[in-house]
Amino acid sequence: MRFISLPLALVAASQVAAQSAQLKVPYVLDTLPNGLTLIVHEDQSVPIVTTNIWYHVGSGDEKRGRTGFAHLFEHVMFMGSQHAPYPTFDTGLEAAGANNNGSTNNDRTNYFEWGPSNSVPLMLWLEADRMGWLLPVMTQEKLDLQRDVVKNERRQGVENQPYGIATDILSAALYPSTHPHSWPVIGSMADLSAASLEDVKEFFRTYYAPNNATIVVAGAVKADSIKQRVRQLFADIPRGPAIARATPAPFAVKDTFVVAEDRVQLPRMYLSWHTVKKFAADDAALDAAAYLLAGARNSRLTNALVYEKELTGDMIAFNDSKKLDGDFTIRATARPGKQLDSALAIVDAELRRLAQDGPTPRELEQGKNAIESQFLNQLEFVRAKADQLNEYHYFAGEPDYFQKDLDRYRAVTAEDVKRVVRKYLLAPRVTLSIVPLGKKEMGITKKEHIQ
Repeated sequence: MRFISLPLALVAASQVAAQSAQLKVPYVLDTLPNGLTLIVHEDQSVPIVTTNIWYHVGSGDEKRGRTGFAHLFEHVMFMGSQHAPYPTFDTGLEAAGANNNGSTNNDRTNYFEWGPSNSVPLMLWLEADRMGWLLPVMTQEKLDLQRDVVKNERRQGVENQPYGIATDILSAALYPSTHPHSWPVIGSMADLSAASLEDVKEFFRTYYAPNNATIVVAGAVKADSIKQRVRQLFADIPRGPAIARATPAPFAVKDTFVVAEDRVQLPRMYLSWHTVKKFAADDAALDAAAYLLAGARNSRLTNALVYEKELTGDMIAFNDSKKLDGDFTIRATARPGKQLDSALAIVDAELRRLAQDGPTPRELEQGKNAIESQFLNQLEFVRAKADQLNEYHYFAGEPDYFQKDLDRYRAVTAEDVKRVVRKYLLAPRVTLSIVPLGKKEMGITKKEHIQ
């Protein structure tokens, strides 16, 4: 979970009322004989609808030498299916006043459409057609075209993006080479080049099956009619093979220092630690620690480094918990003429202070209020609710996990924050410095001992 800066603007009376009410996002769950899971959430407030399908495959399911397949396939899925040839998917939805998109991360690939409620039959038909009838029209030409698109994305987002090389370096330095988080979601150029048509088809047969997917339909719909339509459209798609997912072996991080040169003007440091999986016991407290360190203008590191000392131009901290594992990162870019080691000394001092003294009551209240405000704000949007229902179903086994999730953050105490900072952020870490070309001396190369 990532947080942006938010003002402390929750009124005490409304806060008490909000905490006394039980948050409910009602849903209907249906499982087809072929294993496809359907979740329907009715929200009749406005005449819009969204469909959100999660295929439970991300870069965390890949193997070294075959990285980037999940993201590559996200692109291939938009190249047309047997009954909806390219570009029918886009043109059909546009004519109905609807839109569509997709995304890939470590844990899943999702595809979603949104538009007027009368477009839901078209949305479901298009998704069913590419789930069941994409393989017959998958060609080498389509694969090569989308492979080139993904390679260009990598060039733009990693290789030619200032500081973009951090994605590759941090992953490889923090995780063992056998761990699926040791490579970025976008994969490597070599692996993308090596992907054959048969490789991609086998990937589809394994992971793009109904028993490895969950579809959420949310908005101005009726659950009974959606259940009937989904069964009509998806029931004939055959179940795929059972998927055996390996659990990564435990590992320990050693203090590691990496200095990399890039076409940048200012040095930037990244500090990364190994933490916990999503919804693990310490996950919420780590999110709270991230906010206390850098979530607002008056957060500890932001205030000290950006405003008081004026050593860095920015400050970001986030806890990135995933299904298989998790990590925590602090990132800061030095101001012109300032040194990274000066900024690092303040970061370490603030981490020690937070671990020893914990947050003040006002700090903790602000952080929890900001997290809750952002949490509740997203419930205004049916697209956000649909994606969250899918996430809760996959990670927590309960689509309406909203109240329980919120309660995790409400329950965080000052002692919890002290404990997780002490346990995870005073532990060995990866320290990455990205510096201008020919300026390696601007990087951090010696171990800073945290007492």
